[in-house]
Amino acid sequence: MIRVANGQGFWGDWLEAPARLVEQGPIDYLTLDYLAEVTMAVLEKQRQRNPELGYAADFPPLMERLAPEMRQRSIRVVTNAGGLNPRACAREVLRRAPGLKIAIVEGDDVTARIGEFLAKGHPLNNIDTGEPIGQIRDRILSANAYLGAFPLAQALTAGAGVVISGRCADSALVLAPSIHAFGWSADAWDLLAAGATAGHVVECGAQTTGGNSQVDWREIPDLDEIGYPIAEIDAGGTFAITKHAGTGGRVTTEIVKEQLLYEIGDPRSYLTPDVIADFTGLDLADEGPDRVRITGARGRERPPRLKLSINYRAGWKATGTLVYTAPDAIQKAQAADGIVRRRIEKLGLRFDEIYTEYLGWNACHGGAAPAACDVPEVQLRIGVRGCVRSDVDRFTREMAPLVLSGPPGATGYGGEGRPKVREVIGNWAALLPREEIRPHVEVLS
Repeated sequence: MIRVANGQGFWGDWLEAPARLVEQGPIDYLTLDYLAEVTMAVLEKQRQRNPELGYAADFPPLMERLAPEMRQRSIRVVTNAGGLNPRACAREVLRRAPGLKIAIVEGDDVTARIGEFLAKGHPLNNIDTGEPIGQIRDRILSANAYLGAFPLAQALTAGAGVVISGRCADSALVLAPSIHAFGWSADAWDLLAAGATAGHVVECGAQTTGGNSQVDWREIPDLDEIGYPIAEIDAGGTFAITKHAGTGGRVTTEIVKEQLLYEIGDPRSYLTPDVIADFTGLDLADEGPDRVRITGARGRERPPRLKLSINYRAGWKATGTLVYTAPDAIQKAQAADGIVRRRIEKLGLRFDEIYTEYLGWNACHGGAAPAACDVPEVQLRIGVRGCVRSDVDRFTREMAPLVLSGPPGATGYGGEGRPKVREVIGNWAALLPREEIRPHVEVLS
């Protein structure tokens, strides 16, 4: 049996969580999941400013902090913190924590091969809209394939204490230690499905231990000291989800079920690079306080294609806000929105999208929000996105004048001043035959 803990559900998660997982109890592996499509776009912006960046900058100082405990407790780390630049990430870790044996997993970056793929007849159409990639071809900044768990497991077998990957499937971070520890073969579909399921359950960190949970959320104890999840996995493919004793939060079948259904699409076909998992036959049982046993994982042959995450230049955006107070706060904000839109039209400004929301009334629920009522205050938020930067910049000068030339009761216009114009990095998802991807492992020291 191995104990695999996950200490980060996204880049920006609680900085103390990984340290507490290491310090508060026995674990064999610490996984850290930093990446999402939006994260890849953020990393691309950072790499544009500095070619030595493009990875999760929180990770190297964390390794510096944890290295002594990791050595003492023989804990190994598996992470996708490498983002768009695993090699630079590894160099910084070695600078801060010399002596760690680090492996990088590369091969996901296929930016330079887009032309090759198109020449071979791979269309790379957008999997959500069906649009052809030709419309963004000359604006592509980076393209990364979702790698699976086997290259990560190879890095562990090579003796790495820290495995740093670029873009890989979230579940692969947990599946890889299982493959390494138990020798699961590439066609052991049920076993691979079990490991991928365990990875999915813990990949969002404390969301599995009571954070962001709808189940009796008022009664979940000590969220300020919430424990992060640990998957105890055995060679036969059954596993339990738990957390360190004495930590906050809660692990129950209801909470784990919430995470199982989070961001999966069809529960009969949870697609990963290594296996297609079927969640519908899983059996969950509370084994005791803060411990849920999961059995019944079933899998079938892996998908023939891998997902690509492609970043591209998608224009410019700016967002402006004003706060309107009662009486008639919503009506005032709506009137102000109308003024801005009419002025934009008369100025001839061109935008791909203009979006308005009213925080305090319908920003979260949209059309499902109750009819306009006399709320004490509401924040008007108007955002524009377009390909012409000068048009977006001109929009940024249209919010402040409303303070004197619009409806009464406007406030909240100080602070940072005129809205900032920011470049938009769009994400394009496509599929590619898996044979085109050639992951490789390199051990550094």
